Amino acid sequence: MALIGALVLGVLIGYPFLVVSLVLGGYSVRHLRNIRKMHTWLMLGENRQVPEGSGVWSDIFNELFLKEKQRGGDKYRLTSMLNSFQDAANAFPDGMLILTSQHKIEWANPMACDMLGITMPKDIGRPLTNLFRHPDFIEYLKQQDYGREVTLPSQERAENIITVQVIPFGFGRKLLIARDITHIIKLEEMRSNFVANVSHELRTPVTVICGYLETISHMPEINKDMLKQPVATMYNQARRMDQLVRDLLALAKLETEPVHKEKSHVDVTAMLASLKESAEVLGGEKKQVITLEADADLMLFGRRDELQSLFSNIVNNAVRYTPAGGHIRISWVKNQNGEPVFSVQDDGPGIARAHIPHLTERFYRVNADRSRETGGTGLGLAIVKHVLERHGGELRINSEPDKGSEFICIFPQVSALRRSA
Repeated sequence: MALIGALVLGVLIGYPFLVVSLVLGGYSVRHLRNIRKMHTWLMLGENRQVPEGSGVWSDIFNELFLKEKQRGGDKYRLTSMLNSFQDAANAFPDGMLILTSQHKIEWANPMACDMLGITMPKDIGRPLTNLFRHPDFIEYLKQQDYGREVTLPSQERAENIITVQVIPFGFGRKLLIARDITHIIKLEEMRSNFVANVSHELRTPVTVICGYLETISHMPEINKDMLKQPVATMYNQARRMDQLVRDLLALAKLETEPVHKEKSHVDVTAMLASLKESAEVLGGEKKQVITLEADADLMLFGRRDELQSLFSNIVNNAVRYTPAGGHIRISWVKNQNGEPVFSVQDDGPGIARAHIPHLTERFYRVNADRSRETGGTGLGLAIVKHVLERHGGELRINSEPDKGSEFICIFPQVSALRRSA
């Protein structure tokens, strides 16, 4: 319409081509200015204002703004999703690593970095096989048998064992999952050792009993005097097996029962007085001197049966290992921090420093032959450790060879009660 009007005007004034040229020029300049505005708007990046235009350019600018706004919203949602995924992956207990088709690193979470010796973002783009060079892993990647996992030592800590499995996805890309199974291996070793130890502990008394019974069964005549020693030995071995089973059941109970089991006010002084009498009977002909120092008003809030097991195990150990005429001192008082403390000190053979950290392990013995002679099962201090853990307590052991031993159980201050209260 503008061109027709210009042409009519040009004919009336006698310069049709000049008027049309001027109108076309102005029209072109207007479009160039709007193109310039659009270019500047696109180059400014985020937080830019939509340029103003007229006619069709106003519609164009508005459409561009709406598209840009929509793209910004999509970008924000995508960024939020990626950030959420990364946060979740970073918190994941297993290692996660994304590889290209050439096994180059694209991304790894902190656990993968720790297990495989990767530094992010420094190692992005580097082949994983340049950083993690274990032959079994390289062979695993070559075979491309990704339906199975491979077990390897950790890159950073060789004593840790990890499993690695590759999961292909997308166009040639791979997700690598690394899992630390050190605790599973240790638990399996503990289980195997436990079964082996129990079998060994039971084999000796069973062999002794069976041997005597077989001998007796082949006797043509049975004399009462001849049976006294075999029967006494079988009885002692049977008692040893019984005690071993009892300790195993007690340990299993401590490990499986809920910690919030009901507690009560325990009169520790009365309990220790009874244990002192039992210890004197257990010592028998050894004529040990056993003393008890106890705060009669100091009580403990705890589980009576578990505390009875704890105290008796420590006292009985002292009786077993203290020589004839030796001294055993039992104490139940508060320390300077107001914490209830149970301790047993003896002047027995003592324990070398290297053995002390292992004393609470199941079936650990400083001298296995001597422990069996004294009737120990090797589970007493393991029970002590579990009872203390369930009561929030702490075990300390002070000992030196030929200087005796002291076992100290420290309970939390909050578990102390006064009889007068």
